[in-house]
Amino acid sequence: MRNTAILLIHCPDQRGLVAAIANFLLSHNANILHADQHQDGERILFLMRVEWDLSDFNLDLAGFGKAFAPIAERYRMEWRLETSIARPRLAIFVSKYDHCLADLLYRHQSGELSCEIPLVVSNHPDARPIADFYRIPYHHIPVIPGGADEAERRQLELLEQHQVDTLVLARYMQILSRDFVARYPQRILNVHHSFLPAFSGARPYHRAFDRGVKLIGATSHYVTETLDDGPIIEQDVARISHRDQLEDLLQKGRDLEKAVLSRAVRWYIEHRILVYANKTVIFD
Repeated sequence: MRNTAILLIHCPDQRGLVAAIANFLLSHNANILHADQHQDGERILFLMRVEWDLSDFNLDLAGFGKAFAPIAERYRMEWRLETSIARPRLAIFVSKYDHCLADLLYRHQSGELSCEIPLVVSNHPDARPIADFYRIPYHHIPVIPGGADEAERRQLELLEQHQVDTLVLARYMQILSRDFVARYPQRILNVHHSFLPAFSGARPYHRAFDRGVKLIGATSHYVTETLDDGPIIEQDVARISHRDQLEDLLQKGRDLEKAVLSRAVRWYIEHRILVYANKTVIFD
């Protein structure tokens, strides 16, 4: 993998921003590979992702913040710096529905997802054979009535032990506590089995089928303390006709969930997501 740095910025929109950033990088011999920007006209915000080759970059990344500080302060920037070779460590949480888990593990094995997956965590034993096939340790931690706190304590111990920095909820059918979510701000990704939450909760496709819907969808989003209300990362839909039976809806729903979640995870790994005002910009 090419060794690159990625700078993500958002700040009040004003003249000279692009020139200031480009000139700073040029002054340190950066070869810019990708640059994408967006202006939110309603909030008068500037958002940017710029990626450059580190081969000839003559500024130590450890000193980047100090060197960049005068520009950041002048333009009131909020920014973060990432590198392409730093592979995030993901834990996948799953319940009984295993299609998203299988899809993510296949994409990881094939090299599409540049990350480490040190473990899979589940409140059911059902998905163990898939994790075993990909040789990923599988930890079954039941969540019994009244025992959610103890289950989360055991989960957090595992995550710390394996130095996990990101969680992917691949159809994990449990609500995480406020304290649990607070430990991983903007580092928990979920997939919701709906384009809009009209059929939330259990058996959503059954109720959608009963209503005769013409569209079904899936949404991937960050997890916040408010259920299913985090910043949306990706969505997709499929047309439904009167000829589709319940099993057709279930199959189309599974396909949507896999595609939407895998795209969100890949964009997260590649540092293409910038969160602001409870929404996201996904940079090309």
